[in-house]
Amino acid sequence: MKSSSFRRIAAVTATAALILAGTTACGRGGGDEASGPKVVLAISTLNNPFFVELRDGAQAAADEAGVDLYIVDAQNDSATQANQLATATAGSTKAVIVNPVDSDAASASVNALTAANIPVIGVDRTVNDATLTSLVASDNVAGGKQAADELAAAMGEKGTVISLQGVSGTSASRDRGAGFDEGIAAYPDITVVAEQTANFDRASALDVTTNLLQANPGVTGIFAENDEMALGAIQALGARAGSEVMVVGFDGTADGLTAISDGSLYATVAQQPAELGRLAIELAIKAIDGDDVDATVPVDVVAVTKTNVGDFSK
Repeated sequence: MKSSSFRRIAAVTATAALILAGTTACGRGGGDEASGPKVVLAISTLNNPFFVELRDGAQAAADEAGVDLYIVDAQNDSATQANQLATATAGSTKAVIVNPVDSDAASASVNALTAANIPVIGVDRTVNDATLTSLVASDNVAGGKQAADELAAAMGEKGTVISLQGVSGTSASRDRGAGFDEGIAAYPDITVVAEQTANFDRASALDVTTNLLQANPGVTGIFAENDEMALGAIQALGARAGSEVMVVGFDGTADGLTAISDGSLYATVAQQPAELGRLAIELAIKAIDGDDVDATVPVDVVAVTKTNVGDFSK
């Protein structure tokens, strides 16, 4: 832990130039000894444990491969991310890994990188109207269907549901929502009575769920498109969570797994964020070397409940 902290302190100094160039927050990995190709990892937000794990997986892979990794955090602001990607275009970057804040808004930046012959790897979320070198992502549609099946089972295949949606415009929110809608439609005695975005954010989910419960007091199920929103919903429910109202999330974060163990969260659909980060670095290296890469690289998701949470908890 101490060595990690030291490395982070050194990283702040090493990336000061990028910060001054308009990035909101960035870090350089690989240490001063890194002499390999420069790769920029542009993340939508690090105020989310999922993306912290993704970053850590990428950093570990970059360290192992000798990649000079620069990490920039857009703090969920698409304009900030556009500035960060523009900086990457103008620098000595050999490849960019992007987790877009907004899949539509990022297209112009990605097209500029492609025009500059810089390969771009999408991670977790795609970029619309742009050609990515490769996309590594969980199968979010299949995950949404798994979430619907788990929630239906928890509710005895009947009742009413609130659906908490992620950041509008992201492929992750679109695909998880589409999968859930398709999956829950197979249960005719379950009705989705409210759908509203809480921006993948726990505090927003607390407020949104509190308001939706006032309008729909008889709700017996909640689906949240990530664990952060699920945990916000659980805060809003209080003692009703896991007893009167079943909650299912998505991501398999450490906090989500803890909530499953204590019974407040019925299930989550676990992704492998560290694996996403690792594969993104691997694809970036192959692209830099001119090797062929697959257009899409899917990563499996797994439904986690109290019966198998021990297999995923660290």
